[in-house]
Amino acid sequence: MILLLDLDDTLISNHIDTFLSAYLKALGQHMAGYAKPETLIKELLTATQWMVNNTRLDQTLEEVFDAHFYPALGQTKTNLRPALDEFYAQVYPSLKPIISPRPDAIRMVETALEHGHRLVIATNPLFPKTAIQQRMIWGNLSPKQYAFELITSYETLHFAKPNPAYYAEIMAQLGWPNEPVMMVGDDLENDIKPAAQAGLATYWITDQGQSGSSQTSPTTLAGSLDDLIDWLNQNLTESVSTDFSTPEAVKLNLTATPAALFSMTNPLSPDDWTLQPTPGEWSLTEVLCHLRDVENEVNLPRLEKFKVEDNPFFPGIVTDPWAVERQYSLQDGSGALCEFAAARKQTLVDLNQLPAIDWDRETRHAIFGPTPLRELISFIATHDRSHLQQAYQLTKPGHTNL
Repeated sequence: MILLLDLDDTLISNHIDTFLSAYLKALGQHMAGYAKPETLIKELLTATQWMVNNTRLDQTLEEVFDAHFYPALGQTKTNLRPALDEFYAQVYPSLKPIISPRPDAIRMVETALEHGHRLVIATNPLFPKTAIQQRMIWGNLSPKQYAFELITSYETLHFAKPNPAYYAEIMAQLGWPNEPVMMVGDDLENDIKPAAQAGLATYWITDQGQSGSSQTSPTTLAGSLDDLIDWLNQNLTESVSTDFSTPEAVKLNLTATPAALFSMTNPLSPDDWTLQPTPGEWSLTEVLCHLRDVENEVNLPRLEKFKVEDNPFFPGIVTDPWAVERQYSLQDGSGALCEFAAARKQTLVDLNQLPAIDWDRETRHAIFGPTPLRELISFIATHDRSHLQQAYQLTKPGHTNL
């Protein structure tokens, strides 16, 4: 099982209002040579809100922040970066006394790892990675000591809490693993409800036992961290299930695919794009060209036909041979990803314009016969997950030339 773990007030004790007040004051004072503290804080909070509200699948939260913060100050990132790096290296550590380790959280992390579970730090990705890692260290949960597979931060995430797409993007960046996933957090509105909307199981950290379950979803458990430890020790994880079949979860899956692919491919060298695991297996470029062409020539035309016809007929289309016929291996993988993302945006626009009742309207598929639209869209999400698993294997450390 994979556990997504909230950080602040779940794994560490951190009164967020006290922390943010001290953080903003320290940052404003440190950067006073570039902007008045009150001006810098105002623009930082405005840029942060842009990150919270972001729905663009082709811009990381860092890119969203940069586009609003630096121009508002009349500065460039290049000009301010040295001072900001100095802040996080020399001043930010002064906030350590605000944060306290949680022994029960450390026990829970160690218990989960002992049972072979995979762990993700699923904190709201509104800070640089260094700011998050330092808080983890202050909480005695150093990423050098504990094997966290992913730490969400503004450099690599495209969505923030409480957007449920944040949780779908984590799944996508992990290559859509074929095992149950549970979100563990203390915040009902930011952690539990949106994770449940994305189809994940959830564990609400509360001292109120199971009282929270009826307020969220049937897949929600609740209790203290010690209760979670007992639950893990009882090996009850087999009862955990995820459900990505609802229309909302399916659309979130479709949104997360290109976003995660942008993050997966960002650090690659030119040779990594064309590397084949074994002769005959697709390279990353071939995977991305395939996704682009299927989106443009299969998925979008079917949706357009569905909008104008009653009970439309969809012929079966064999797309795998296109890789050789269209010489995908000689094309530009990065460009293919951008084109896929643009086509996927249109797919999502079309889906969001459909009335809910249309998801149950019948189509006629040459292979599957009478098929409601919801099932056809689920096929797209399943297809995405299959190729995300490929991309994950092709881009994970140890496989690429990184």
